[in-house]
Amino acid sequence: MSSNAQQASSGATAAKRAVISIVVLAALTALLFLAAPDGFYLWAKAIHVIAVISWMAGMLYLPRLFVYHAEAEKGSVQSETFKVMERRLLRAIINPAMIVTWVFGLWLAWKGFDFSGGWLHAKLTAVLLLSGVHGYLSASVRRFAEDRNEKPSRHWRIVNEIPTVLMVVIVILVVVKPF
Repeated sequence: MSSNAQQASSGATAAKRAVISIVVLAALTALLFLAAPDGFYLWAKAIHVIAVISWMAGMLYLPRLFVYHAEAEKGSVQSETFKVMERRLLRAIINPAMIVTWVFGLWLAWKGFDFSGGWLHAKLTAVLLLSGVHGYLSASVRRFAEDRNEKPSRHWRIVNEIPTVLMVVIVILVVVKPF
């Protein structure tokens, strides 16, 4: 089996596992809601926080991989290894975690706050910005996979700070609720 075929196969396997994980999470969530609707809010909050942590872990790690990948010679074993790592991180962790974060976050915003409060609107704006960064990183995974990255490692070092800044803003808005 060629290297590209192996990568496609492992990528398909990772995607399948991610889909299965989301389906299992959805089924367990539905069972939890049916079994204990009064206590579901706290469970939803816990699931949301777990998903946020997973999403942020990936969002902080992926640009760091890009720093090293940008320094690797195109076509090298190291470059090919980074391609696999980046694709798997995006498909198996970052994308599913973002979906779960958004689904539970929107439900919590509706159920707990009826989408009201200046802090919540500011938080949603920051999460939209974080989702935009996610989209940029996703497109960058494709560019790296096609050996079309033209950004130097310094660019990726700077990009690596953006999710951190947004995370700090989001946490302050949620905990302090300044307005």
